[in-house]
Amino acid sequence: MDPAARIGSRQAAGFNLIGVAAIVLLLGITVAVSVGEMSIPIGTSLQVMSNRLLGTGYEVGRIQDGIIWEYRLSRALFAAVLGAGLAVTGAVLQTLLRNPLAEPYVLGLSAGASSGAVAIAILGLGAGAISLSGGAFIGALLALAVVAALASASGGSAERVILAGIVVSQLFNAVTSYIVATAANAEQARGVMFWLLGNLSGVRWTDLALAAPVVLVACGMCLLHARALDAFAFGPDAAMALGIRIARVRAVLFGCTAAMVAVLVSITGTVGFIGLVVPHAARFLAGPGHARLLPATIMLGAILTVVADILSRILVPQQTLPIGVVTALFGAPAFAAILCRARRAS
Repeated sequence: MDPAARIGSRQAAGFNLIGVAAIVLLLGITVAVSVGEMSIPIGTSLQVMSNRLLGTGYEVGRIQDGIIWEYRLSRALFAAVLGAGLAVTGAVLQTLLRNPLAEPYVLGLSAGASSGAVAIAILGLGAGAISLSGGAFIGALLALAVVAALASASGGSAERVILAGIVVSQLFNAVTSYIVATAANAEQARGVMFWLLGNLSGVRWTDLALAAPVVLVACGMCLLHARALDAFAFGPDAAMALGIRIARVRAVLFGCTAAMVAVLVSITGTVGFIGLVVPHAARFLAGPGHARLLPATIMLGAILTVVADILSRILVPQQTLPIGVVTALFGAPAFAAILCRARRAS
């Protein structure tokens, strides 16, 4: 097969993969809006969405209509946005930092968001003018500013960025633990812990309206820099030799990933392993080229997070688990399998 035909075959396979993933994602969202403490038939869920989106006149109970539209559909769509944002952030950071263990929280944003959230919830900072999500967002931005300052002061290399992120994470985690240990009562401590583990229970349309545009624009910017990311995979010197403006590209991509993580963490708390495991799985399916890798990562991250949200509602009867617990339970074994496979391949 000549090179042009080989490239065309790979592109066709990539489009087929994205098409299949889109169908699976739609099926997952349909199941997600039907699962919960009140089980609703999938047919009824489809009728509600058809009435709301297309103006059809199917007869559906008001309670079922409210549950599906006001609570479950917004939650399912947000889960897809959450998974897509975290997964593409992990893929981009793994390339920029040239570290296969890089993940969305390597810059300390999650730790900063946690400190901001507990400062609002427990210490009452802002006197009620700032919400829990607002405090978490401010904390994430503060953590990013500290990481940027430390990395810049120490040279700005990829290794220094990772080390700065570790330092900031430990610092803000210590602040969070100190506040919870010294100022929280039992109920507050339990609420904060549930939020820190990743929680989609309170997600509504307003949260989706805030997060979706940020993730959409940031993912679009990452896709526009797919060729630059291919060059970064060989190191900054190779990227510079290919004419890539390293400082500008790094600033844009770090800014995009930081914006996504800050917004998502401020709403849901920490949801682990999606940004670490999904990029590796996507590389296995779509290859290392970022023009195919990033779309595959976005779709796979969205699918797995929607599935994790479904599992969080059915694993324990009459109880909803934090989604971060589910992603950790299934993400850790999956990552171990990827490591074992990589070792055999090498």
